[in-house]
Amino acid sequence: MFMNFSQVQHGYASKLMLNPGSIPTIREQASEDTSNFEAASTSHATSRLPVMTDSACQTDPPKYRTVRTQLSSRTLGSHRSTAVQAKIPCRSVGVETLPLEVPVPFLTSTPLKRPAKRPRVDLEEEYEDPFEGSSSLVFSEGQDATYDPAESITNATETTAMSGQEQNPPQTINTYIVYETCLMELFESCPVCKRVCDVQTRRIGTFISVQQLCPHCQFTRNWNSQPVLGSTPVGNLQLSVATYVNGASFYKLSKVFKAMNMQLCKYNTFRRHARMFIEPAIVSYWQKSQEGMLQKLHAEEKVIVGGDMRADSPGHSAKFGSYTMMDLKNNKVVDLQLVQSNEVGGSYHMELEGLKRSLELLKERGVTLDCIVTDRHLQIQKFLRESSITQLFDVWHIEKGISKQLEKAAKKKDCEKLRGWVKSIRNHIYWTAATSTTGPERVAKWTSILNHVQDIHSHDDPLFPKCLHPLRIAQYQWMAAGTPAFHKLETILSTKRILKAVAKLSPHHQTSSLESFHAVILRFAPKNVVFPFLGMLCRLYLAALHYNENAERAQATTSTGNPLYKLQFPKARKGECRAKPVKTDPTFCYVANLMDLIFDQVFVDPAPFTQELLKIPIPEDLCSQYERPDREEVISGYATRFNLAAV
Repeated sequence: MFMNFSQVQHGYASKLMLNPGSIPTIREQASEDTSNFEAASTSHATSRLPVMTDSACQTDPPKYRTVRTQLSSRTLGSHRSTAVQAKIPCRSVGVETLPLEVPVPFLTSTPLKRPAKRPRVDLEEEYEDPFEGSSSLVFSEGQDATYDPAESITNATETTAMSGQEQNPPQTINTYIVYETCLMELFESCPVCKRVCDVQTRRIGTFISVQQLCPHCQFTRNWNSQPVLGSTPVGNLQLSVATYVNGASFYKLSKVFKAMNMQLCKYNTFRRHARMFIEPAIVSYWQKSQEGMLQKLHAEEKVIVGGDMRADSPGHSAKFGSYTMMDLKNNKVVDLQLVQSNEVGGSYHMELEGLKRSLELLKERGVTLDCIVTDRHLQIQKFLRESSITQLFDVWHIEKGISKQLEKAAKKKDCEKLRGWVKSIRNHIYWTAATSTTGPERVAKWTSILNHVQDIHSHDDPLFPKCLHPLRIAQYQWMAAGTPAFHKLETILSTKRILKAVAKLSPHHQTSSLESFHAVILRFAPKNVVFPFLGMLCRLYLAALHYNENAERAQATTSTGNPLYKLQFPKARKGECRAKPVKTDPTFCYVANLMDLIFDQVFVDPAPFTQELLKIPIPEDLCSQYERPDREEVISGYATRFNLAAV
């Protein structure tokens, strides 16, 4: 190994000289490291090292790397090594020879452990740019062979910090907004030697990882701002879930975050979370809730339901139509059917298809229908008549149509008296529906209004021979037979279609609750936002869950216990003031339940939930029925009607 070992033993030489080839070849990239090492070695040329022994020799393939260890006297007394930094592409070996009293074998590098696997982040996400002002230092993932995690300050610190949070699920832990400057103050100084540290930050959406290294005492610490489940930061997934299940828009949320300089994950990450975890959980949660309601309806003898469709856009060009079937006795949404226009040949046929699907589901679950309350859709009337299902009409839909015709007629010449009777006729149709038991009785009471406006209160129909109101002395704007105003009123109120509709007025249950539910849908699926089929379906389920949970809220009370009301001036009532009961605040238990379901079950094993989601038939997009032209041809044919050159 040494050329002059015997000479040094007998005192003829003072330094040992190595044989050629005793040291492994040094790569060219290590020239810089070698020079630095020689400079560092000269500073300790006069100090003596304790007796050392070989611990290992490096014979591993190139995937291993060697490091040098510089020890001086009195070093091990107050310090211990916690980590070793090395550049990955280098394989350098440093050898220091000093005059010793006894022969000491040269130092060799110790074998390195394989780098410990760090908590991975989302597979499709990459680290984004670090914070401004952070150090560009890159830390090694390897650890020295003498490193003992049990004695690490970093290990003790992190264990103590997380010990109080391990008992709680990550979705229940409180979160805060922390500014960057306040956060980086915690890592500026070393907790061991109190000197300035090198700090590097990495960010993934709302998640940040901080790596701290003290160049003086080699203290290291890795800190994460969020728990990491598998490869997903909890905060990113939790924000995606909260945005989706509360009916918020990711684009509006991104604007809020941008205004506050808050970090946010990308839209692709949000969509991936929705596709893998959120939408399967929503479908599963709704199916379980729906199954419970259908079992209760199956136990009842006769069920009164109401049905109505809501289009995703006004007019006759709607893409989606959502048909809602509601239990009118319990005020609960029991079924939702989403129909796309290209499934049935046009938007006009979507309501009938939605009704057929809902009735088929109720039949499969063994639900016995007493009647169904709907509007006067002609296709619905024909289908229910042929199916021998009792159909009743909602009073509000008929009253709204008659009121519009009367308001329009009152604007014509010699028909001004009609305006004074609009409110009375509107009240009369509700009274007719509520106090009648058969269709002929409803028609008799309804047509009596034509005699009443002439100040005639005795009628020829035996089912309703006279008016039930007391005699009044007050003067009314009575009408006379043969006048234009009376002729117009008689034409509107006694048409064949109106009389058939009056005979089928629902006496008690109305579809006003369905209209309220349609207003709730706007919170989760606004008409000015385009959603895919599955996204629209999940938002409809969320609206139904919210409505079923808050439909029967109690009325709020004042501090003294009196019922609380608020005054309103509805536009449709032309400035008429009305009192409206104030309900208690809504609850959002379904949001917490969905959050627990996603983190406790769906995230752990998404396969069963995804399989149920795949069973839902998704129709082709509307554009699939057209041939897609060449992109360049379409662009070349672009033209504008405005002369931009003249502007």
